[in-house]
Amino acid sequence: MKTVKESLKSAGFHNMDNVLLNEFQSACKDPYFKKLVTALKMDPHVLMKYTSSLEDSARECRNCDGCKGLIECKNQVEGYRYLPKSKGDILEFDYRACPFQEKRRKEDMCLQNIETFGISSDIRAAKMKDIYGDDKNRLPIMKWMNHFIKNYKKDPHQKGLYLHGSFGSGKSYLIAAMFHELAKQNVKSVIVFWPEFLRELKSSFGADFKDKFHIVQSAPLLLIDDIGAESTTVWGRDEILCTILQYRMQEKLPTFFTSNLDLALLEAHLSVSKEKIDEVKARRIMKRIEQLTDTLELVSVNLRK
Repeated sequence: MKTVKESLKSAGFHNMDNVLLNEFQSACKDPYFKKLVTALKMDPHVLMKYTSSLEDSARECRNCDGCKGLIECKNQVEGYRYLPKSKGDILEFDYRACPFQEKRRKEDMCLQNIETFGISSDIRAAKMKDIYGDDKNRLPIMKWMNHFIKNYKKDPHQKGLYLHGSFGSGKSYLIAAMFHELAKQNVKSVIVFWPEFLRELKSSFGADFKDKFHIVQSAPLLLIDDIGAESTTVWGRDEILCTILQYRMQEKLPTFFTSNLDLALLEAHLSVSKEKIDEVKARRIMKRIEQLTDTLELVSVNLRK
């Protein structure tokens, strides 16, 4: 009985190796293919068995050449290249992330360090490099933030910032961008749109109220965004806000606020509720805010137009 090899030869397949070698040599005329196989430093008689897969790899490398971002990706799996790896006389192929995909992965990891309640996606993804820097009114704030970032690792109990000013001037974006910068150092933070957070807490009684409250109360960094825009209630002021601030003051946790109201106007706002006027309770809140923060003002054009 003939062996399989003998049967193939008798059927005219004895030149199969020559055919594979010719295909491999022809593929080597492609500079991307040539560069790929040269880097592998393997015997052509081994590589020729993988010509088709190597051509797929070379095609994806060509697609990546000059690519300006994931939106332009032409590869089979967006953000990845199909590449070979040698193991002795065997080639294995798998998908490896391109630089743009790696950048996205790192950004996603950063965003996992920032938890939000009622905050828009553009604020959550704010970055220092995207801050509009032509406005000189921002310079004192930028200086303050850079100092905070530089010194956070040495002193994680620095004062936060009460940033007030004109509507739409970018106050929330500035603080969120600073949090994003610290998220790269694996510092966790929480940003809450205060009016929405109070509504969310009120509707979650008996569900996950304690979990949400604890997350905000104990966050290493906390931004209470747009304080003063909420309707003042005794519950929101005394049971929620005062309790959070008291805990953070005791634990020396950096706390940040943005508001359209300066401190005097915020005190007036907090003193008046549907139930009654209580200036003493409002002053208690303000004492805690003053102890937790420095105060800066930002008056600028409305960037939301």
